Parts: sequence; structure tokens; C-alpha cells
Amino acid sequence: MMENDIFKALADPTRRTIFEKLADGRMNASSLRNGMDISQPAMSQHLAVLCQAKLVRQERQGRFVNYEVDPDGLALIAGWLAKYRAYWPARIDALKTLLKDMDQ
Repeated sequence: MMENDIFKALADPTRRTIFEKLADGRMNASSLRNGMDISQPAMSQHLAVLCQAKLVRQERQGRFVNYEVDPDGLALIAGWLAKYRAYWPARIDALKTLLKDMDQ
């Protein structure tokens, strides 16, 4: 299941930081490392996990590889969340009713 790969990839705080940086725009691995205490090999491994989960895509330009957020991966997350979004209004209404009944 692709959603499992996505959530496993984002479970790591370093990968979440990398993903958040890429949400601001396209960057190469060296730029992504700025401000982070992480080695180049570790950065490459984290980026590989994000790419495998289809959250990030890469594009080679000369000798550099640029990374950016892959909108298709975000669409999978949005689709997964949509199943549960319909659940909450009814639950919140039931909670409001319960709280009203408890106040009386």
C-alpha cells in the first residue's frame, strides 16, 4: 500500500525537515544540508526514501541533481485523508450534543 510508504517516510523527523524545505522550492542535496547536521551519504539515503515513497522527485541538471516535492505523492495523502474527513463533522456534532446534555 503506497500510503504506508508515505507515512513511513514522513515518520522520520529528518525526512520531514527535508520535505518541508523542498515545499519551499527545488533544491539540490548540498543546499538541503545547509543548517542541518547531516552527512552527504545520510542526505542521499533520506532523499532516496522520499523518492521511493513518491513524495519527492529528482531531475538531473548537468552534474547536479535537483529535488522537489512530487504533487502526485501529496494527492495520495489527500485522498487518504478525504476518507476520514467526512467522519469528523458527525462525531463533533455528537460531542456537542453530549456536552449539552451533560450541562442540563
